[in-house]
Amino acid sequence: MSETTADPTAATHDGRTTPARRGAAYDSAFLRACRNEPVPHTPVWFMRQAGRSLPEYLKVRDGIPMLESCMRPELVKEITLQPVRRHKVDAAIFFSDIVVPLKAVGIDVDIKPGVGPVIADPIRSFEDLRRLRPLEPDDVPYITEAIGLLVDELGGTPLIGFAGAPYTLASYLVEGGPSKNHENTKAMMYGQPELWAALVDRLADITSAFLKVQIEAGASAVQLFDSWVGSLAPDDYRRSVMPASTKVFDAVAEYDVPKIHFGVGTGELLGLMGQAGADIVGVDWRVPLNVAAERVGPGKGLQGNLDPAVLFAPTEVVEAKAREVLDAARALGTSGHIFNLGHGVLPSMDPDALSRLVAYVHEASAR
Repeated sequence: MSETTADPTAATHDGRTTPARRGAAYDSAFLRACRNEPVPHTPVWFMRQAGRSLPEYLKVRDGIPMLESCMRPELVKEITLQPVRRHKVDAAIFFSDIVVPLKAVGIDVDIKPGVGPVIADPIRSFEDLRRLRPLEPDDVPYITEAIGLLVDELGGTPLIGFAGAPYTLASYLVEGGPSKNHENTKAMMYGQPELWAALVDRLADITSAFLKVQIEAGASAVQLFDSWVGSLAPDDYRRSVMPASTKVFDAVAEYDVPKIHFGVGTGELLGLMGQAGADIVGVDWRVPLNVAAERVGPGKGLQGNLDPAVLFAPTEVVEAKAREVLDAARALGTSGHIFNLGHGVLPSMDPDALSRLVAYVHEASAR
């Protein structure tokens, strides 16, 4: 990754120009850590930091369905900014949902409270696959508008764009909703490998297009969420999933923004996830950072990995456990560590506990 800051703009693949260095955000602690450069302190942000743990979020979302809230630029801006204001985190994560691009291309999907994404007509055949058309920028104008508003407000705070990885999106499309065992998904992957390959390849194109929209609008980094991929064995991941994830990372490589890859329960997949093309690999709380570093290999940053449940313990316990994460990262001798939870913020978490954790990480890691 180039480290020059001389050229503030760069041409995109279609001739348009987009900020290449994101202005003041380029020298933020978060982006410096992504580039494994010296940082003033370990940067910290939280997955699901904009969400139900915040009373201000519940207030502005009152009565507004989830997917509709993702399509209102002013509301998206406000929700994205809420944890930055409250917690003083080092990066904002764009408020959206991984099924937004599916909705945008015409898939009948809804997010049901207490359940999650529900697909009215699951994809189980090549004929069904025809419903999954390519995503065009004009399908998601609200994304471009919302990110433009956010970049203006955030100033030197980087904005992380994100998307769902092909496997996780495929699991929703095939199962029709969340699944514990992914039996229909794996049945297709094992029993109809041609259909499976076509499905995840098409999803890779949709995901790539969705990330490109966010980057061209001003996102400073992107994260690919593969929430369900931890259900796979390494050989199945390598053969049936990794090519699609690699296609996504290859598609956005031209933009020269940091790429983060995260999944849950992926301890046995960490090395392969790094090989897929990410610059930073997210680590959940089940794998110590030193073990994760060995599995991921040199040249990659790490993000994580405090157990979210620790936040329900007394403050002194939270700080002691956070210190363990910081010490483990420091022992690796790298600046390429981003402090995060090993998964997302839980809805019942005390927001003040998160704010105290951010302040502690900044103070304890100050160089």
